[in-house]
Order: sequence, then structure tokens, then C-alpha cells
Amino acid sequence: MSASRKIAIVTGSSRGIGAATARLLSARGYDVCVNYRNDRDAADAVARGIVASGARAITVQADTGIEDDVRRLFAAVDEQLGTVDALVNNAGVMLRGDHYEEFPFADMRRLISTNVLGYLYCASEAIRRMSQRTGGRGGAIVNVSSSTATRSHRGGVVYGASKGAVNSLTLGLAAEVARHGIRVNTCSPGLTDTDLPPPGFTAKMAPTLPMGRAAKAEEAALAIAWLLSDEATYVSGANLQVMGGLG
Repeated sequence: MSASRKIAIVTGSSRGIGAATARLLSARGYDVCVNYRNDRDAADAVARGIVASGARAITVQADTGIEDDVRRLFAAVDEQLGTVDALVNNAGVMLRGDHYEEFPFADMRRLISTNVLGYLYCASEAIRRMSQRTGGRGGAIVNVSSSTATRSHRGGVVYGASKGAVNSLTLGLAAEVARHGIRVNTCSPGLTDTDLPPPGFTAKMAPTLPMGRAAKAEEAALAIAWLLSDEATYVSGANLQVMGGLG
């Protein structure tokens, strides 16, 4: 590996914002771990594109809501790429229910496990490697949140609560690890044209937005890449909103 190339882990990067971020980071000097939970073919396709562009890429299957999977993910990166410099906590699930009291507890556990515990687990493993307090070279973490963390959204109470936790995680970690050479920020996309929302939801809601359209995954990726970049070396604890004019 060239000494000038850094190493990034992008969780949930077989599709959507994660895939767009993995591709963009590879173009901006990173070798990338493409993480996926189920869709190996999609992850492999993202990795092949990155390798074709001249960067290194590996794919690692891991459910980030499972502790042992997260440990295995980071160990694979250690072995195959090297020590991580950048973590994009992006893996997430969106489960909806029109009536909160009817939302199944099993779905609540799954959503919180991935959207909150997964971020906590991955951040912990990343900080162990990055922290200058223990001999690391520093690094940067971006937690991907959502506009639903601060805006009411019928049917999305639990999802919004999980993203509110993400925002709080960023604030606490940013203050704790700043002196150890690690920056932690949030990127909060609004409605984005990916396959995460339920079918038909994006087409229905996009015309109601100030810009009259949903964001492209690449627009969120640009914000994430900036937060990781040397242009943002004094930015930590921020929440960069990619919401197209939503207040």
C-alpha cells in the first residue's frame, strides 16, 4: 500500500449512501472495506469497481448489531488492509409501523441493535485502533443519522429515536476523544433516493420538500467525505445536514 493512502471502513456499503461513500472515498485516496450483511453480490460489485479504479478494496460480511461480527470485521481489515483511519457508521434498517403501540418488540430490538448498538460497537473498535492515547495515529468517524432524529415522522417513531441516539453519541464521543486525535461528526441526510424507505415512499414525499426532490446518495457521500477530509480538521461534534432546505 502507498504510504499516502488511508484506510476506511464503511458499514452497510453494498448499496445506497454507503456504496456511494465507499466509491467516493476510494477516489479520494482511501483503500476501503465494503461491509455488508446479506447482499454479497452487491458488495462484491462495489469492491470490483473500487479495485478497477486503482484502490484496494475488500468485502467483509458482518451484522454490525452483533458484537462478535464487529470484532471479526475489524480484525479482517487489520489483516488485509491495515489499521483503520476512517470509520463511516452507516449500516441501518428502517422498520415502520403506523401505530406505535402495535410496533413488534422484535422489530424494535432489531432496529436498535443495528442503528444504535452497531454504531457503538464499531466506534469502540475504531477508537481502540485510532487513539493516540494508546499509540494510534488518530482518525475520524462519521455517524450517519437522519432528518427523522429531529423531525416528527408518522410511522417512524422508533427509527427516529434510534437516530436521535446517534446524534447524542456523536456529541459525547467528540468531546471524549478530541485530545486523542480523533474527530467524530454526524451527517444527517433527509429523504434520499435509495432502497431503504418503503416502496413508493420517496416518490410520494419528494414533491413536498423545499427543493422538490429527494437527495441523491452521492450528495450525502460528498458531505461524509468532507467531514473525513483534511478540510475539516477542526470540525468535531458537528451535525452536517443534507436535507435540501428542511429547517
